[in-house]
Amino acid sequence: MNGPGPLLRSEVGQRALQGAMSATAPPAPEGLQVAGRGDPMPTLRLPDLEGQAVELPAAYAGRPILINFWASWCGPCIEEMPELDRFAATQGDGGVQVIGIALDTPGEVAAFLEHTPVRYPILLDQPGPRDSGVQLGNPKGVLPYTALIDADGRLVKQKIGPFQHGEIEGWVGG
Repeated sequence: MNGPGPLLRSEVGQRALQGAMSATAPPAPEGLQVAGRGDPMPTLRLPDLEGQAVELPAAYAGRPILINFWASWCGPCIEEMPELDRFAATQGDGGVQVIGIALDTPGEVAAFLEHTPVRYPILLDQPGPRDSGVQLGNPKGVLPYTALIDADGRLVKQKIGPFQHGEIEGWVGG
């Protein structure tokens, strides 16, 4: 009743949950590149809040990237954003680059960020069967969803659900 239990916060639990979601999800649209663990991340080209295209992972080549998918209407997403912001602020120029991808409308995202600003980049995407979350292994579009990309551009970890306070460092390093 108080959020995900210890099993879902473990790597074993996350792998089991990912497997169950993938097994019950509809197939990805034909021609859509979808990464699994260990696979190179598909190239994503998404607008930032000013409408400028950002290409991932190239924009942060040589750095690990923590990509968090969220929406302004998602309560657990909103609850974890301060934790993501705190973690991002500790990383410096050579650490893990946190990126938020909002599966939401630009207007809703801008309004939300006026009240809850973050120090990490936010990109925009439209939810659907071809969105960037699906391409990074979230076939059912569950939010929040986080993917960790290593410095070589490979998908190495996935997390369904929000981070608890102090959890990100162990997840990224574990």
